[in-house]
Amino acid sequence: MLRPGLERSDAGGGVLSAEAGAVDERRASGSARIGRKGRKELRQISRQRSPRRRMNGAERVCRPCRFYTAAESSVRRPETCPKMMLKLVHLLGVLVCGSQAALQVSISLNKVELSVGESKFFICTAIGEPVRLEWYNPQGERIVASKRMALHMETSRSRLIIYNAIIEDAGIYRCQATDASGHTEEASVVLEIYQRLTFRDVQSPQEFRHGETAEVVCDVISSPVPVVVWYYQDKEITEEHHSRFQVLANNNLQIHQVTKADEGVYRCEASVEARGEIDFVDIAVVVNVPPVLSVFQQAFNATADYQESVTFTCITSGSPDPSVTWHRKGQQLEPSEQYIFNRLEGGRSMLTIRNIRQGDGGTYTCRATNKAGSQERELFLKVFVQPHITQLKNVTAVEGSAAMISCVADGEPLPDISWRRASDGRTFVDGDKSQDGRFEVRGRHGKSVLTISGVKLTDLGRFDCEALSRIGGHQKSMFLDIEYIPKFLTNHTIFYSWEGNPVNISCDVMSNPPATMLWRRERFTISAEGTANTRVHSVEGKSVLEVTPMSDRDFGRYNCTARNNIGVRYQEFILAQADVPSNPYSVRLSAVSQRLATVTFMKPDSHGGVPISYYLVQYKEVGSQDWRDVKSHSVQTTVVLTGLEPNTTYEVRVAAVNGKGQGEFSHTETFQTLPIREPSPPAVHGQRAMGKAYRLGLVKQDDGGMPIVEYIVKYKTHAQLGISDKEEQWMTKLVPGANDFAMLQPLQWNTRYEVEITARNVKGLSEPTFYQFFMPQKPDITAESLFSGLGLGAVVGLGLGALLLLLVLVDVSCFFLRHCGLLMCITRTLCSKKTATSGKGKEIEEGKAAYLKLPLKEENGKESLKPDTIEIKVHSDNSIHTKPDDSKA
Repeated sequence: MLRPGLERSDAGGGVLSAEAGAVDERRASGSARIGRKGRKELRQISRQRSPRRRMNGAERVCRPCRFYTAAESSVRRPETCPKMMLKLVHLLGVLVCGSQAALQVSISLNKVELSVGESKFFICTAIGEPVRLEWYNPQGERIVASKRMALHMETSRSRLIIYNAIIEDAGIYRCQATDASGHTEEASVVLEIYQRLTFRDVQSPQEFRHGETAEVVCDVISSPVPVVVWYYQDKEITEEHHSRFQVLANNNLQIHQVTKADEGVYRCEASVEARGEIDFVDIAVVVNVPPVLSVFQQAFNATADYQESVTFTCITSGSPDPSVTWHRKGQQLEPSEQYIFNRLEGGRSMLTIRNIRQGDGGTYTCRATNKAGSQERELFLKVFVQPHITQLKNVTAVEGSAAMISCVADGEPLPDISWRRASDGRTFVDGDKSQDGRFEVRGRHGKSVLTISGVKLTDLGRFDCEALSRIGGHQKSMFLDIEYIPKFLTNHTIFYSWEGNPVNISCDVMSNPPATMLWRRERFTISAEGTANTRVHSVEGKSVLEVTPMSDRDFGRYNCTARNNIGVRYQEFILAQADVPSNPYSVRLSAVSQRLATVTFMKPDSHGGVPISYYLVQYKEVGSQDWRDVKSHSVQTTVVLTGLEPNTTYEVRVAAVNGKGQGEFSHTETFQTLPIREPSPPAVHGQRAMGKAYRLGLVKQDDGGMPIVEYIVKYKTHAQLGISDKEEQWMTKLVPGANDFAMLQPLQWNTRYEVEITARNVKGLSEPTFYQFFMPQKPDITAESLFSGLGLGAVVGLGLGALLLLLVLVDVSCFFLRHCGLLMCITRTLCSKKTATSGKGKEIEEGKAAYLKLPLKEENGKESLKPDTIEIKVHSDNSIHTKPDDSKA
């Protein structure tokens, strides 16, 4: 009888263990993959195949005895007598060894095929009294529990679990049992691991650039190596001559110079014939075409600061549709109020630049980008900018030095710069040079420099810089300030005063920057607080030294010092003692009449150091001791004497008066007024009055020393042809001497009049003055004549009066006919009547007022213009009240 686990060999072959037989079977099939160490162990087992190899379980002999069983011997070869003897000895050894407990080990499985990634467990069972069970991996190392290998131990059983198997796990695993005496027995199991068809990280879609060599990746693994076939549009891809398609050794598909037409879904199919396993994966191939970019217009023009806008347009194509970005100066532009982006159909992308300013000019880049690449085009914006002066500053120069005034302007195109001096309007342009060589202009690249050599105070003032181009112009102004040493403004250096009389010595200075001013007296500085008799009053550009001389020592020289950072100047003043003026001379009398006389004279040679205040003229009658004084108006050298007596001799003298006092009188002159006589003939001028009147103006002349009593005015019609003068009678009108006109009336129309006027005083009559005037024809009373003499205001007033009268008539009509209107309201209010519901009201009597005017009176040829007026009011009770008018003369 054979022991379990043993098989008979064919024709004298040896007995193979179950493990060795399994290994040979797997080697023959070629379908299993085991690890390198596992294969080594299998080869060792094959070399150890022998009739005398150890057996499992009860079929094994005790290691010290090394005998074969009888059954085993009978199987091996025909028995002979010597061999039989050996078997008996062997049987005896077995009997001796059987006295001990037999240790046997078995594993639930002998051979296992496992796919990568699967899990499996094995149970090892020991018969006997084992003290420990241990597992060993194909490398001969004791297995320790880990994440992928777990061990579960019991008394006589042990379970090994392998999780997620990998190729390296293949090989022979041994389970070894050890008893208390250290005797070991073991069993083994062969673990074969194969790789099933697996597509590893196959990407779909796979993208390629147009025109390049594309390699479609299909990474598939299995054991044994799979067979891979590619399909496109349900047709197998074969490697034809000159074909652009080729299956590489790594099973990838290579496409030479891939185009957009090669896009689509490709199938990668893998199979393992030994196992009949097959699988596939569909891979989408996408061909990306680089962007193609074009522009309609590459250059644009615009004017800054005119709210203008410019739109750039780019047309793009490519696959996938490219994204378009706009760049300027290396920076990508982002949407804003100024930059507006639009994308339209047909691949048109637009950039709109709003409110263009000067800084917006330059190069803009349109860039189209997709997965296949990018392309860009440049567009240029030319911005025309109105000239703008960016730099012009006020300049300060020192008198006599050079001043350089710089004006910088920008604009597109660059403007031409010119200068204008505001004081005289003179203009300077680039390259100009004045005749005296002091002014010169040089300009370049938007900058102009005006150079003034030997600066004078007359150069002080405003200069205008003007920048002009064909786009427009801009003007700015600057101020040239000139610093100079203090300059004294007056040559009046001698002042006069007297003891006790304060005098102001004024030191006026012009300087830039303002000067500080000090007063000195005999090398001593007079402080601002002053002394007992001096005081200093200072304002900018002026310092006044107030001196009150108390003795002769206070008269003399005073020094004014003016200083600024440019330099210092001095001016000396002299305070001299004043005197009264000398006497006027050349006294003359002119225009002497009965009551008046004009005195003229010459100014005195010396005013005494103090300005003359006025002149005193004294006169008196010869023989009288009382001088009468007349002061001149200011310092006029002509004085009129009034209130003189006719035919009288007078004496006159003149003296000048200044602050110190009155000077000496001039030489006394004598004159005599004229005696009383008849007045001079009057002068007349005429003007036509209203109606049949004529106004004759009287101009007063010399009255002969006595007031004119009256004017005698005689007038008559001018003698007609063939009519004697004796037949015409003179009409006489007396006009008081105080009047300045005479009114002649009534006169005849279309008649010429002759007038004779004589003035009379107490002495007698003057010579007559003759005058003629003509009265026109009688005017027609028409509307045109009525309004022709009226002004615009009078015509408007008459119109308003007529309108008011019309309204009054309408209101009165409404009052009587319909009992309504303004008059009706006033009547009801005054009379407290009831409304119209009680029937017709009674008529209300309207008070009437009449004004009676007294006739005009004529006094001394002059009309009375303010007559007495009496107001008579008739009331509703028929009573009459009269009162004088307030305007009564």
